[in-house]
Amino acid sequence: MTKLFGTDGIRGEANVYPMTAEVALRIGAAVGRYFSSSRAGAHRVVIGKDTRLSGYMFENALTAGLTSSGMNVLLLGPVPTPAVGLLTRSMRADLGVMISASHNPATDNGIKFFGPDGFKLSDAVEAEIEQLIASGVEMTPSDKIGRAKRIDDGRFRYVERVKSSFPREMRLDGLKVVVDCANGAAHRVAPETLWELGAEVVTVGVSPNGFNINQDCGSTHPEQAAAAVVKHGAHVGICLDGDADRVILIDEMGNVGNGDQFLALMGSRWAADERLAKNALVATVMSNLGLERFLQGHGVTLERTAVGDRYVVQRMREGGFNLGGEQSGHIVMTDHATTGDGLMAGLQFLAEMGRSGKTSSELLNNFEPVPQLLKNVRFAAGQTPLDDPQVKASIAQAEADLAGQGRLLIRKSGTEPLVRVMAEHEDAELMGRAVNSVVDAVTQAVQT
Repeated sequence: MTKLFGTDGIRGEANVYPMTAEVALRIGAAVGRYFSSSRAGAHRVVIGKDTRLSGYMFENALTAGLTSSGMNVLLLGPVPTPAVGLLTRSMRADLGVMISASHNPATDNGIKFFGPDGFKLSDAVEAEIEQLIASGVEMTPSDKIGRAKRIDDGRFRYVERVKSSFPREMRLDGLKVVVDCANGAAHRVAPETLWELGAEVVTVGVSPNGFNINQDCGSTHPEQAAAAVVKHGAHVGICLDGDADRVILIDEMGNVGNGDQFLALMGSRWAADERLAKNALVATVMSNLGLERFLQGHGVTLERTAVGDRYVVQRMREGGFNLGGEQSGHIVMTDHATTGDGLMAGLQFLAEMGRSGKTSSELLNNFEPVPQLLKNVRFAAGQTPLDDPQVKASIAQAEADLAGQGRLLIRKSGTEPLVRVMAEHEDAELMGRAVNSVVDAVTQAVQT
């Protein structure tokens, strides 16, 4: 049995191993057995999903597996990933499950897990669960099988929790906001939250049909939202991804910002207000050197982790930090949430607009990024292009060329069969040559 868990749960093409109903049933039984054996008494699990057609299939399969292990299942329906983290803890569940492939296309799906504390599971716990899936679990006696029921108020609980993170004395009256929900899990909660706080809301990507999640919309395709900001004269645009755990912001001129600029803004602001724990924040190896230099100028330390918001959260918990995130838009504020929350981050940005009286363009241009280039090379199952001698030699030469003024980062994606080649350097031409030389070597390796 191949390894199931990646950097963010289990993910792949729906109805293709491992993302099949059969495997999902086994996963449900194993994870239910793992958590039901960890403490006595009645056991419950909350399950949320995004708007993919295959979500119905996985919801039913997981429910069957979980109830077979004695778990009582509470079905939330379509809700953002951070809502599952929140409700797992607030509803005293042993486990939270989110069925989503995040920013991936509708043909993919995934399963993410949250422990009773509302945080994603550690690598060690995932490894134990994977062993249970491989070995199989003993079913619970027939009179101990769990029940399943739908919960209608999960979305409203989440909306109220998100609103509570916004300053009580502040309103969004007079602010026009474009919100792009990627035809995903936040297609109701995001517009509702913004409207209830007083904003004039222009919606994009709020008509899911099971197939159009993330399709030409959302945080990975913000062009439509950017055009809407300009067309409607909006003050700001908020682009979420399919499960709403990441956000990309757009200024009033239609320019697209990223997570690094948000971290620069909030890190410097929180540091000035003495709200930034340990006077440091956490980001990944992908965050721009410009962010690091900006934060240093404000006396703030940047701690780097591997790519993946779960690693950001892990480091935050270990070090006692309360702000972290990724360039891609995962923003984690542990004073308010246990995982990345795109809507909540968007509200914090709107609060800063209101507090400072500045425009979104002013707040999204905190530092000049060091030129950065990222290219991807797709490989087939079973291939290990980074082990190729020619690829290794090309990487070594590129690192030598960029030494001193920049950096090179080569990694396998944890969610797709891609090798990611990223470089930063003040000399864009030199950077381009370095990246292309590695990309060419990796491409050659996967074709032979």
